[in-house]
Amino acid sequence: MAHQAAARQSRRPGGVPHLAGLLLASTLAACGGGGGSDPAPQPPPVAALPGSYADPVGYSGAATSALASAQEGASKVQARMTLDGKQLDYTASAGHLTATDLQTGQPAVSFFYVAYTAGAQPATQRPVTFFYNGGPGSASIWLHLGAFGPRRLATNFPATVPPPAAGQLVDNQETLLDHSDLVFVDAIGTGYSQAIAPYTNAQFWGVDRDAQAFRDFIRRFLVANNRQASPVYLFGESYGAPRTAVLANLLESAGVRVAGVMLQSAAMNYNSNCGMFNPGQVSCEGYIPSYAAVSYYHQNGSLPSDFSSVLQQTRAFAAGSYRSEVNAYIASGTAPSGATLAQLQAYTGLSTQTWRQDFSMTPGGYRARLLPGQVIGRYDARVKAPGGSALAAGGDPSLTLVNNAFVGTIHNYLETELRYTASTPYISSNNVLPQWNFSHDGKTLPDTIPDLAAALTLNPALKVMAMSGYHDLATPFYQTELDLARLGAGAGVQIRNYDSGHMSYLDDRVRRLQKADLRAFYNSVSVAQ
Repeated sequence: MAHQAAARQSRRPGGVPHLAGLLLASTLAACGGGGGSDPAPQPPPVAALPGSYADPVGYSGAATSALASAQEGASKVQARMTLDGKQLDYTASAGHLTATDLQTGQPAVSFFYVAYTAGAQPATQRPVTFFYNGGPGSASIWLHLGAFGPRRLATNFPATVPPPAAGQLVDNQETLLDHSDLVFVDAIGTGYSQAIAPYTNAQFWGVDRDAQAFRDFIRRFLVANNRQASPVYLFGESYGAPRTAVLANLLESAGVRVAGVMLQSAAMNYNSNCGMFNPGQVSCEGYIPSYAAVSYYHQNGSLPSDFSSVLQQTRAFAAGSYRSEVNAYIASGTAPSGATLAQLQAYTGLSTQTWRQDFSMTPGGYRARLLPGQVIGRYDARVKAPGGSALAAGGDPSLTLVNNAFVGTIHNYLETELRYTASTPYISSNNVLPQWNFSHDGKTLPDTIPDLAAALTLNPALKVMAMSGYHDLATPFYQTELDLARLGAGAGVQIRNYDSGHMSYLDDRVRRLQKADLRAFYNSVSVAQ
């Protein structure tokens, strides 16, 4: 938001704008107990339980930090859940594997991961899916504890009552473990993932080096677990989606065949997202249908009663009169027509005068104006909070609503259920943005559609599925559609949009829809191959 920083604009040296970081660093919340005359019986120390692993290594997310050396080790726990009325036994492992640099042959990164495996299928038939969030600078806690793992944090999203800081974990009826083994891996400098000397964390904070390291982790995981013959899937959220495009191409080039990629709330081409730039620099065409969807939800504007009609009309409007007029507006200051301004007022509820003054309106401008006195969410604009309230204090109430629960739960879950302990805190997010190298393929900001096209050329059987939320004002669904359309109709990209936000899976109803769509996606890939 996956995971997805409180929104702010910042600039790199030389005046190049870039995206604000995902989830500014939060401290882990601890949960204290109550009173009573007699202390409750204490469970045995975690290290004494079967399958536990007390990691002796201390980890750091600092830019210049490096491990002197690394060791591979993991906890291993047998667990059971009931899924669709049937018993599902699975194994959960949490620990580290060492990624060796493909070019130098040197140990480069000690990656922290949590893997869930189930079933008795042979490796050639049992898929393995690798999950990671984005940021850059986010650990994989959002996909891990919020989406499709076997255990899920109950959020009641988008209700505006935050879940407790130490949230309630429940068996996840939408887990994908019945279709694939699942591996949640943390980016370098997050979770417990760290570079190995002579490399440092910051050397991997860039589009290319980051994806190369993920490639080397996946290669190591497949070898270490005898899964070289398994169908491989990649699931990346937010910045994790462009990482996926680059990673898929790197894996295919290294001889690792990728069966399918899932792109959650993708930002495939940073150069096409007007939210990345100062107002007036880039067309905000890709946001217009999202503005209409959010206004529809908050009952602003003169919109059709049928939501699908709103989406259909605003896509056509954005690609038609708005596109031609906004390009002229940006290029030469040509004033927009009265008819187009009237349409924008009808779609959003914002006045024609407002649109005349800010014709290529960025999402920050739209959020500030939509509901005076209220702060609406960036990651899920259905969520609002009164200005000055605790929920609005961080600038994005949809993130504040759930952040503490996720951050406060992960350490407990690792230690008590997965039986992995470490001497240092789990880094849920790390503000790596000031040092992140966004340049890629000759551009200052990444456009990763060519990477995905290259992967499809190397492997024409590769399947792609993109999932977005209508109410996401960070990575708008229509811009994702426009970006992926560049692959051409023959690429067979599946688009799935939901009545939700950036982390669409936090919504209980939508998560069930996503599970059904992902089940069909896995099945379609297996049939095609």
